Amino acid sequence: MQSRPSPLLWLALGLLVLMPTAAGRWLLDLLGGLMLLALAIPLVLSAVGWIGWKVLQSKMVTCNACGSRTFSNAGQCPICGSSLSEDDKTIDANRDSFSSQSSVPASSATIDISAEDVDSES
Repeated sequence: MQSRPSPLLWLALGLLVLMPTAAGRWLLDLLGGLMLLALAIPLVLSAVGWIGWKVLQSKMVTCNACGSRTFSNAGQCPICGSSLSEDDKTIDANRDSFSSQSSVPASSATIDISAEDVDSES
């Protein structure tokens, strides 16, 4: 059997909260502090998580050849195998030479599709 607290206990607790005594004020302060703590913990945890994510992002290296991001310190991209420590000038020069060599008009690189009506006679 479960014992229930007596109504007198609830009445005494209610009077402590409602009466402007030191015990009532202390109890209200304790409840207010617990409520503030319950509201602040998710905010603090989300701020810590955001800061942690930013720290992880700052340690990631982007491959200049394929664009994948990795934590690899080996100096070689795990996806395409290119060097992660190339100079940006060399990469920009390679991109410019590639884009000038393969300049194909978009009209010749696309596929034109046209719809036709089909008469189905049985």
